[in-house]
Amino acid sequence: MLYGKEHVQRYQATDGAEGHDWNNTTVLLLTTKGRNSGKSYTTPLIYQRFGDDFLVVASKGGDPEHPQWYKNLVAHPDVEVQVKGDRFRARARTASEEEKPEMWRTMARTWPDYDDYQTKTDRPIPVVVLERAG
Repeated sequence: MLYGKEHVQRYQATDGAEGHDWNNTTVLLLTTKGRNSGKSYTTPLIYQRFGDDFLVVASKGGDPEHPQWYKNLVAHPDVEVQVKGDRFRARARTASEEEKPEMWRTMARTWPDYDDYQTKTDRPIPVVVLERAG
């Protein structure tokens, strides 16, 4: 089972042949710019397509704090995404209250633990929309 840095390295080295399909779902790589450091950080995240866009969830397993990658993209919404061999720039945004219920259902169908994570924390867990740039 791939996790963390090893997951990112194998995914990048194989154009997602290793790492895209994970635990009966699908994973993309999200690269954000550190809000304090300015460094690039790449995180493997479960995703689903939603029309032309890609959805990811800032769950951090139901932790009371948002994940670092989410804090980074709030500060710097221009991100890079890799889905299998497709690498592209995207604009990240948090789903609106109107959009979120349908998007949340889409994500919970692929990873039912998201519903459990939400019960563990008082913070609303964001759904992030990644819109391909240009």
